[in-house]
Amino acid sequence: MKHLYLIVFFLFVSFSYGQNAKANGSIDGFKLYPNPVTNGKVYISTTKKEAKKILIFDVLGTQVLETTILGSELNLSVLDAGVYVLRVYEKDKVATRKLIIK
Repeated sequence: MKHLYLIVFFLFVSFSYGQNAKANGSIDGFKLYPNPVTNGKVYISTTKKEAKKILIFDVLGTQVLETTILGSELNLSVLDAGVYVLRVYEKDKVATRKLIIK
């Protein structure tokens, strides 16, 4: 059963990355650093610097965090070490990235 969840996760990530960047309305100037996260904080910057809705999913596709940030700093100290999928919404645009927490 774990193999099925792992396959579904990789398909989800593959389709997210495999889409044309302009077709899914990707966020202009999107930067995520540092990745992997070692100090419990990650910084997300964009060209427009507007409010961002953040969703984080674990490898099974379960949403583990939902928040909105106004600046660029996101505190991830509540999450365990592992691999996650980070989805950022800014206005009508979205960006999806793999996030590693050590």
